[in-house]
Amino acid sequence: MNLVLIFILPLVLSATEKDDSAYDSSPTDTKSRFAMLDDVRILANGLLQLGHGLKDFVHKTKGQINEIFQKLNFFDKSVIDLSAQTNEIREKEEELKETTTRLQANNEELKNISRKIHSQVENLLQDKKQLQTKVGSLEEKLFQMTQGTTEVQEIKEISSLKNFVEQQDINIRHLLKVVQEQHTQLDHQNVQIHDLEDKLSKSDFQERRKSVLAIRRSRMGSLNFSNSTDGMVEQNDSRDCNDIYNRGERSSGIYTIRPNGSTAFDVYCEMTSDNASTVIQRRIDGSVDFNQTWESYLNGFGELTGEFWLGLEKIHAISQQADYMLHIELQDWKENCRFVEYMFTLGNQDTSYALQLSQVSGNIPSGLPEQRELLFSTNDRNSGDLKCPAETFSGGWWITACSGTNLNGKYMKQRPRTRLDRRRGQGIYWKSEKGRLYSLKSTKIMLYRTDLDSFE
Repeated sequence: MNLVLIFILPLVLSATEKDDSAYDSSPTDTKSRFAMLDDVRILANGLLQLGHGLKDFVHKTKGQINEIFQKLNFFDKSVIDLSAQTNEIREKEEELKETTTRLQANNEELKNISRKIHSQVENLLQDKKQLQTKVGSLEEKLFQMTQGTTEVQEIKEISSLKNFVEQQDINIRHLLKVVQEQHTQLDHQNVQIHDLEDKLSKSDFQERRKSVLAIRRSRMGSLNFSNSTDGMVEQNDSRDCNDIYNRGERSSGIYTIRPNGSTAFDVYCEMTSDNASTVIQRRIDGSVDFNQTWESYLNGFGELTGEFWLGLEKIHAISQQADYMLHIELQDWKENCRFVEYMFTLGNQDTSYALQLSQVSGNIPSGLPEQRELLFSTNDRNSGDLKCPAETFSGGWWITACSGTNLNGKYMKQRPRTRLDRRRGQGIYWKSEKGRLYSLKSTKIMLYRTDLDSFE
């Protein structure tokens, strides 16, 4: 603006002088006219320079505005990332609170046990003092016995009582040792609990299974199924994966079985060093759509080497020929592995394949009600009285509630982060009756035989 005034002011003054001279002199000559044209050129040149200056200013302003928008976009992205991280931190805080509550409950339980043991020890110490007094009198009587002043019957009673006192003293010493060990466990309980939780991973599953099988086999005595006459089967007449294991196979893979003389079909056998399990369901990556009809769940679908459902009729045929354990392995989106095992019974198609469970072991709360019949349902056949909205249920499962456990639900390619993503039917879930909801990345359900006498 100052530049414009500098250029305009001379022109105004020049014009004023020209007007004043008009009254005093003759008409303007040619030279003054050229002077006015020069002034106009100077003014135009100044205006042109002013326009260039304004143009540069506009370009610079636009560049600054673009930089501000870029910084605002980066800030928005940072806010979104911070919100997601905040949600994860909140979830971890909830998990830590639950773990702390469990540890506190265990600590209180151990303290109560310690108090009880202390009370018992004090009682035993008092008994010990009384017994020591009696032992002194018995020794005196024993001395008299050696002098021939007691009868034979009294000698027997004194010897028996002395043996009893000695045994009681041994028991008291043993209990004192147990109390000392209990104190040591109380001092290190928190460390042990944390170490135990860290060690509960997928590699522990097989070790636990080995322990259970070893206990059962020891109770069965020297029975060896593979050496029994009735236990020997031909390769084409294997009734389950355990038969295939007994004939010498040790590699996990696809094998053909014929349960109870039924039509032969292929199964996936998972082999370990001392046992074999029949896999009846596997979810790993969402490559197979589990939102299938009743007919599909009846006969089975998917690929045995990937994701699949073996089929209700085949599962029923296997489960009816012996006592089997239902083993479920779960993995969440944080790569934590858990398992649960049930004793179970499975009905036929007339009962909607009613499942009845009793938990035996595991390192996660049961996500299925126990000691009552659970009916299998699909989208096109609801075997129970549930009326769940369409978006809350997908796949076939032993549904007990619209918001409960469903290992055959719609697979999500990533961990659900919002409540909208966590609607039932939008993921694989495991939910205990009064516990937290676990969102899962992969699942595997297997059957393995426990009663080796059943085929005889």
